[in-house]
Amino acid sequence: MTPLPEYVQIEPVGQCNLRCRMCPIQFRGEGGPGQPRAFMEMDVFRSLVDQFPSMTELQLQGLGEPLLHPRFFDMVRYAAERGIRVSTNTNLTVLTEQRADECVRSGLHTMHISLDGATAETYQVIRIRARFERVLRNLRRLVQAKARLESALPHLRLVAVAMRENLEELPELVRLAHDEGIHSVFVQHLCHDFGETSLPERYAPMRSFIDQQTLLAEDTERVERCFGAARAQATALGVDLRLPNLKPKVFPPGLPGRKRCDWPWRGSYISYNGKAMPCCMVATPDRIHFGDMAQDGVEAVWNNQEYTAFREQLDSPVPPEVCRSCALYAGTF
Repeated sequence: MTPLPEYVQIEPVGQCNLRCRMCPIQFRGEGGPGQPRAFMEMDVFRSLVDQFPSMTELQLQGLGEPLLHPRFFDMVRYAAERGIRVSTNTNLTVLTEQRADECVRSGLHTMHISLDGATAETYQVIRIRARFERVLRNLRRLVQAKARLESALPHLRLVAVAMRENLEELPELVRLAHDEGIHSVFVQHLCHDFGETSLPERYAPMRSFIDQQTLLAEDTERVERCFGAARAQATALGVDLRLPNLKPKVFPPGLPGRKRCDWPWRGSYISYNGKAMPCCMVATPDRIHFGDMAQDGVEAVWNNQEYTAFREQLDSPVPPEVCRSCALYAGTF
């Protein structure tokens, strides 16, 4: 039996309010015209949280935008009142002044803000239907709410996915973060190359986009120059900058997969409709899932045959195919 984890990710919403060039198709039909909204029910959320007695961290994130959920802050409060550290990821396109105050009052510990460009031109090419100035306005609302309410929480971190499209803007993105009162910037590679042979056909555009944009196939000197400039900017401004590895890590021969990625042991990832997936890198349950935690219970699924077999294979020299295409498993995330 594998002990239940302390770290849990739950997807409150399975629908997006933007179209993103990193997601050139609508992966799931949930929340579309004429269909029910793809929101996790509050009673399902409570039930799931209550079934993780040792949970200390909860990340509210997923394919959709969490702040779309009308009871998002009720979710935050429910977990925070139990001593759980709650964080979320957001594109910050739907934040009012009132909701900025709620971010502070709810007990939210950390907010990761996705901003994949330092200029409106680049950002709006990547995040279709988004408005750069609106995101900055909402960010300022949040910073002002923290100051007005004299709160250190939520901690704010800017998150960017580095690709050929925005590589040159990384130094300016560090400066933008500093100028807006954010002192932490997390830059990552595209998380998965969608290279598994079992990939559903509708995901093929994702594979094509990644082939076009990945820095792993970019000129190394260009990447090093831009990364170096970003590091220098961060040092000068006192910004904590995290950059991804340029090359896959070289692991010792025969190193078990669990030493490369321990996700399925240390964390649980649950979609808005209760499906249990290996991790957030998979993102959608139609690629792989182990059952319905909302319907069948957390512990029953966490230790079922499918989950156990996946862990055993990941712990072997030949990991599951979906892991072989993962940036985290390769050490390039």
